[in-house]
Amino acid sequence: MPNFSIVIPVKPGGTIIALEQLRSLDAFRFPFELLVAEGCRPSQQRNMAVKQAEGEIVYFLDDDSRVAADCLAIIAGIMVDPAVGVVGGPSLTPEEDSFLQKLFGVALASTFGAGGMRNRYRAVGSVRETTEKELILCNLAMRRDVFLAMGGFDERLYPNEENELLDRIGAHGLKLVHAPELVIKRSQRRSVRQFIRQMFSYGRGRAQQTLISRSISPLSFAPLGLLVYLISLPFGLFFTVLWIIPLIAYLFLDILFSTMAMISSRELSKGLLLLVFPVLHLSNGWGLLYGLCGGSGGGAPADVAPPVEVRRIKTFGQDMW
Repeated sequence: MPNFSIVIPVKPGGTIIALEQLRSLDAFRFPFELLVAEGCRPSQQRNMAVKQAEGEIVYFLDDDSRVAADCLAIIAGIMVDPAVGVVGGPSLTPEEDSFLQKLFGVALASTFGAGGMRNRYRAVGSVRETTEKELILCNLAMRRDVFLAMGGFDERLYPNEENELLDRIGAHGLKLVHAPELVIKRSQRRSVRQFIRQMFSYGRGRAQQTLISRSISPLSFAPLGLLVYLISLPFGLFFTVLWIIPLIAYLFLDILFSTMAMISSRELSKGLLLLVFPVLHLSNGWGLLYGLCGGSGGGAPADVAPPVEVRRIKTFGQDMW
């Protein structure tokens, strides 16, 4: 059986919620070490932790990722195939999250809300070969030698650093696998303002990834198209009333998917998705525009960020910590 290096980035002095579930893992059947990288530049933190790791498989989690007890067994079973370079699973909204948080989770798991990336937030189907669109960094395992051979994460990117790396790994012929049963639970943002910031950063990261890789996913830029269209709407209507047709189509889809959510859940409150979907799309669209215009992310600037500290919380052969 392989051994694992679990890597978690955290802000200085941050709380690591993930530790509670990690303590319940079977460290004898699947030996693992746990490295916590403290700093303000997550891509750099993960890169530095992997360089110090000693496991064959690196399992990336966020500080609030709550794993299932069988997570290492699932990963090990899939990675028996040497052609598999990466295994990931979905991030689900916990039952104890607030109504608003659950609403955000439903929107992200919807075809209309997140398109091809919706399976990052729902556990459906069977184990399958996939692309970066279905994989998410808060629940992602990859072979350490592959990670190092590919040069790790591009530290100019945050978020979307995993998407750019996964594209490179896939281009080298290794399989990317999505395992729906490899579930973690992670709370959604607590407020509308936090959700807007999250969707903005996702859009900015996607734009920066596109500029770096020179590879474009047209559907990922649909929110930018919506934003540009709405800005142009008053000018377009000045020339022809037909310019309103795309808006009618969008509102129809908004109502349709919100109604479907109400019917499937039997909760009238899901009708508030009517408002959440536009907030999601327009925030993401602004982020895409900002990123394409040169807006940066990546965490704190390198010249002011505190140095990264990697701590080995658990070593191989240690049962509890």
